[in-house]
Amino acid sequence: MKILDKYILKTFFRPFIATFLIVLFVLVMQILWQTFENIAGKGISLPFILKFLYYTTLLVTPQAIPIAMLLSSIMALGSMGENYEFAAAKSAGISLPRLVRPLVILAILLSVVNFLFLNNIYPYAMLKQQNLYANIKKKKPALALIPGSFNNDIPGYQIKFDEKYGENENLLKKVLIYDISKNNGNQKVITAKRGRIDSKEGSRYLTFTLFDGYYYEELSKNARTSKKRKKMPASSAKFEEYKFNIDISDLTNNNLDTVRYKNNFRMLTVKQLSDTIPDIKSRYDETIRLKSKKLTNSIIIKNLELEKDTILTKNLTTNILDNFHLENKINILNSSYVKINRIVSSVNNSVGSIKYKRKKLNFFDTEYYNRISFSLSCLILFFIGAPLGSIIRKGGFGLPMILAIAIYVVYFFSNTFGKNLAEESSISALLGAWVAVFLMAPIGFLLTRRASKDKGIFNADAITKPITNFIKKIFAKKSN
Repeated sequence: MKILDKYILKTFFRPFIATFLIVLFVLVMQILWQTFENIAGKGISLPFILKFLYYTTLLVTPQAIPIAMLLSSIMALGSMGENYEFAAAKSAGISLPRLVRPLVILAILLSVVNFLFLNNIYPYAMLKQQNLYANIKKKKPALALIPGSFNNDIPGYQIKFDEKYGENENLLKKVLIYDISKNNGNQKVITAKRGRIDSKEGSRYLTFTLFDGYYYEELSKNARTSKKRKKMPASSAKFEEYKFNIDISDLTNNNLDTVRYKNNFRMLTVKQLSDTIPDIKSRYDETIRLKSKKLTNSIIIKNLELEKDTILTKNLTTNILDNFHLENKINILNSSYVKINRIVSSVNNSVGSIKYKRKKLNFFDTEYYNRISFSLSCLILFFIGAPLGSIIRKGGFGLPMILAIAIYVVYFFSNTFGKNLAEESSISALLGAWVAVFLMAPIGFLLTRRASKDKGIFNADAITKPITNFIKKIFAKKSN
C-alpha cells in the first residue's frame, strides 16, 4: 500500500469512527426512549436492561454504518479540499478518482460487511430483542395497559379505559371489560365509571376494584341455535363497588428469556426468507383459486340439456322476464336478489382475509429484496458524499453534518415510502425495495462526474449567461 493510500484512509477513518459512535448512540437512545415507558418500574434487573440495549445496538448498527459513511466521506474530502490538498495532488498529476480509490474499495467492503450483518446478526438480534421486550411488557401487565384501546395483555380479558392516573398509575376512568376466559365470546361485560388495579409483590393475583358500574352476563353456555340462545336467561345488575381477582401466575412466573415469537419476517435470514416465500405464495394462490372457483360456481348457470325444444317461440320476447306471469317474475327477482346478496356478502367476508394473506406475503417479499438493496447504501451514499465533499471543500461538523442529514433523510424516506407501497401491493416488492437506490444512484453518478471534472454542483452561468446576453442584445438594438 502506498503512502498516499494510507494517508487517505487515515484521514477518512478518524471522522468515520467518531460519527459512527455518535450516530449509534443517538439511534439507540431514540429506541430506548420509545420503549422506556414499558420497561421502567417493572422490577427488571440491570443485566436484562443492558441485554436489551445490546440487542438494540446490534439492530441499529446496519443503519448507523451508511450514515457514518456518508458523513465521514463529506468531512474527510471536504477537509482535504479546504486545506488545498486536492490542488496539490492535481498539480502532482494525481486525479480525483485515483485519490479516492482506496475509499471506494473500503466502501465496497463495508457494503459486504453490512449485508453480512443484515443477513446474520440482525435477524438474531431482532429475535432476542422482540421476545425480551414482549416478556418485559408482560412482567407487570397492569403497567402495560394503554388508555384508549383494547388491551389483551391479561389472558382471558379484553380491557379498555379512557385514562390512567394516580401516583402509581393504577386508577382508571370509564372502564369496559370483556370476560372471555371461558372461550364463549363476549358473553360477560362489565362497565364502570372508575376503577383501581392492585397487585402485591409476589402475588399470583391482580385485583380489580370497580365503582359505579353495570354488570351483564348471558347464560347461554349450552345453547346451540339462535332460538335457544334467545330463550336462555341473562343476569344483569348495577353496583357501587365490584371487586374480582385475575390469576396472572403465568405472567409473573414468566422467564424473560422465553422465546414467544420466532417466525417474524425480520427474524429470518435471506436463505430462510427465500425458502419461506414460495410456501406463503402457494397458500395465497390456493386461497385465491378456491375463492374464485366458489364465486364462479355461484354465478354460472348450468348448461341446459340438449333436447328438442317443444315450446313455441313465436310469442316469446327477447326480454326473458316478459315471458313470465307476474307471480313468476316476482319469484325470479326475489331469488336473484337473495343469491346476489349471498355472493356479495361472501366476497366482502373474504376481502379481509385475502388482504391479510397478501400483505403477509408482501412483508416477506419486501424484506428479502430490502436486505440486498439496503446493503448497497454504503456504496451509494459514499459516491454522493465523497464528490460533494470535494465540491463544497468544507470539513468539520458544520455544513457537512447538515448536508449528510438532508441526504440521508431523502434516502431513508424514499426507502420507507417504497417499502410501504410494496406492502400495500401498490407496486411490486422488487421495485419498492429498490426505489431509494434508483433515486440516489443517478445523483451519485452526476456528482461524481462533476467532481472528477472539477466543476461545481451546477453551473449557474449556463442558466444566467443566455439571459444576460439576450437582455444585452435588446438594449443594444434600442440604443441604435
